Amino acid sequence: MVLMRILGIETSCDETGISILEFKNNQCKILANLVYSQIKVHQPYGGVVPNLAKREHQKNLIPMLQLALKEARLEKNKRKNQKIKLPASKIQVLENLLLKDEILKQNLLSFFQTIDKPKIDLIAVTKGPGLAPALWPGVNCARALSYFWHIPLLGINHLEAHILSNWLPKEKNQWTTLQITQNLFPATDLIISGGHTQLVLIKKIGCYRLIGETRDDAAGECFDKTARLLGLSYPGGPAIAAEAKKTKKLPPSSFSISLPRPMINQKNYDFSFAGLKTAVLYLVEDLKKQKVSLNLIRPFLAAEIQNSINEVLVSKTIRLAKNFHTKTIIAAGGVAANEALCELLQQEAAKKLPGIKVIIPAKQYTGDNAAMIALTAYFHQKQPIHWEKLKADPNLKL
Repeated sequence: MVLMRILGIETSCDETGISILEFKNNQCKILANLVYSQIKVHQPYGGVVPNLAKREHQKNLIPMLQLALKEARLEKNKRKNQKIKLPASKIQVLENLLLKDEILKQNLLSFFQTIDKPKIDLIAVTKGPGLAPALWPGVNCARALSYFWHIPLLGINHLEAHILSNWLPKEKNQWTTLQITQNLFPATDLIISGGHTQLVLIKKIGCYRLIGETRDDAAGECFDKTARLLGLSYPGGPAIAAEAKKTKKLPPSSFSISLPRPMINQKNYDFSFAGLKTAVLYLVEDLKKQKVSLNLIRPFLAAEIQNSINEVLVSKTIRLAKNFHTKTIIAAGGVAANEALCELLQQEAAKKLPGIKVIIPAKQYTGDNAAMIALTAYFHQKQPIHWEKLKADPNLKL
C-alpha cells in the first residue's frame, strides 16, 4: 500500500480554497476541505473586483492552511508559544518571491516560525485560467511552501479540475474508489461557470478537445448581469433560481414574457449570451414604461431567463453528444448547481439519447474548491515542476 497526501490550493476568482486529500490503492479520502467565500465583499459591486479578491486571498490563505492541517491532524508545532528564528538566506528568498504579496509574506514568515513540515507528498495549485490578481497569491503561496518544505509542486488547470470534481468523495474522511474507467469515454463535457461556458470532447483523462465556447458572456456572467437588472442579489445564478421557484406557487402571469434562445438553432457548438442580457434590459425598461410592477412579475422574468439559458446549454450539449457518439455527458462548474438545468439535461438525455450516462457533480463541488485541485494533481503526479518555474496563466486553455 502506497499512501499519498496532496495539498490543494485554489484562488482563481473569489473563493479561497485549501484542501488535503489522501490516496491509496486508487482510493481517495478528503481529510480537510475549506472554502472561504468572498460574496459579501463583492456583493455591493454586483461582481468580482479583482484587487479586492487578491487582498482577501492574501489575508486568508495561511489561516486556512493552518486550520486544514489541524483538521487533517497533520499540524506540527515547533515549540509551544515560541518562534524559531529562520535562516537569513531563506528569508531573503521568501521576501523576493512574495515581493508583491506583503500580507501573505508576513503571514507565511510567522507560519514557518511556528509550524514544522507536515507529512504532505505533493502541493497542487490552480495556475489558470482565472483573474490574474487572484491567481498570483495562490501560486506564490504554493511556490513558497514548495521551496521551504522541499515538497514537489504542480500547477493545475482549473477547468480540468472542474471536470474531475465529479469523482470527489461525497463525505469527508470516507474512502471512495476512483472509478474513472475507459468505458465512460468519449464523453461530452459542459463546463459552465461565471467565467466559462465550453463544450469539450473528452477522449480520456488528460486528453481534451474544445468543440465550442461562448463568444461573449459566460452563462454564469449572464445570470449575474440579468439578476442585477431584476434587482436581485449577487451571485445571480442562485438568486434567479430562487426567484424562478416562486412561480410554482403563483397563478400564471397575465403579462406575456418571451426571451430569445441565442444561437440555439445554429449548427455550431458556440454560445452567445450578451444579446439575452440586452433583451432583458429592454424588457425591464418596457415594463417600467407600461407601469407594470416589477415586484409582481419578477418571478416570471427570472423563470424565463433561466429557461432561456438552460435550454440553449442543454440543446447544444445533447447535439454534441449525439453527433460525436459519446458514451457520457458530464457537467461541471458553478452553474451545474442549478437544479432546473440538471433536471432538463437528464430529461433530454433520457429522451433523445437512451442509455447515455449523465454525470453531475455533488452540489458542494460545483463551485470553486481546492479538493478538485488536489484530485487533479493525483492524475498528474508524475509531472511536478520546480517552484521557480511555476507562473500564473490567466488565459490557460484546457
